[in-house]
Amino acid sequence: MCRWLNLPRASYYYKAIEPVSETELEEMVKRIFLESKSRYGARKIKKCLETEGFLLSRRRIHRIMKRLNLVSVYQQTSFKSHSKGKNEALIPNLLARQFNQERPLEAIVTDLTYVRVGKRWAYVCLIIDLYNREIIGLSVGWQKTAELVKQAIQSIPYALTKVNLFHSDRGKEFDNQLIDEVLGAFGITRSLSQAGCPYDNAVAESTYRSFKLEFINQESFHSLEELTLKTKDYVHWWNHHRIHGSLNYQTPMARRVIA
Repeated sequence: MCRWLNLPRASYYYKAIEPVSETELEEMVKRIFLESKSRYGARKIKKCLETEGFLLSRRRIHRIMKRLNLVSVYQQTSFKSHSKGKNEALIPNLLARQFNQERPLEAIVTDLTYVRVGKRWAYVCLIIDLYNREIIGLSVGWQKTAELVKQAIQSIPYALTKVNLFHSDRGKEFDNQLIDEVLGAFGITRSLSQAGCPYDNAVAESTYRSFKLEFINQESFHSLEELTLKTKDYVHWWNHHRIHGSLNYQTPMARRVIA
């Protein structure tokens, strides 16, 4: 029809929209940024605006953020070299960097990190489902031990018999008899990263980086109970509200519901 009428196709598809003022756009960008607690950059703000029916380029959002002095908590990625340390455990790396899984609980990954609480160090263990990047297990404690890992496994709200592969680095908190017994009881296969190679457990490393930048570095903790409560609140936000680029800007729970 456009060809016969000598009209550009763009005229046929044109849809009139009510213009939005720059002030209104600034307010929307600022609202989304503050709701994310300074965790979202231009890429994710762009996706949030799209869900509200507003199409803005990342360049324009960058300009608005710069004008409003909105700075995301994220920094540039730093390179991690391979450690020369070596663990002689015979358990292979069965995950083999297959970080995109097609089914829930097909492969879960974990690691530990430290957090300053008052004048002491506490430790947090998170377990992530590679299918939808959901944090499914959590434990907090004063000691960096296998018992802390066991508590995180026991906190998983899904049937452990459905878990196929459990992957971690070669720290002694993971490579020990207690964890072997827990995994063996549910028929879960163990996988360990190559010695000293953080890239073999990249999703866990990335999750902890976000955990530190988005949450830990923005808070202060005076007791283990406070750290536990605030961590649970952050994990709920991560699973139910935080959009993930690796999930095509869905939340982990949205992807699980679709499955």
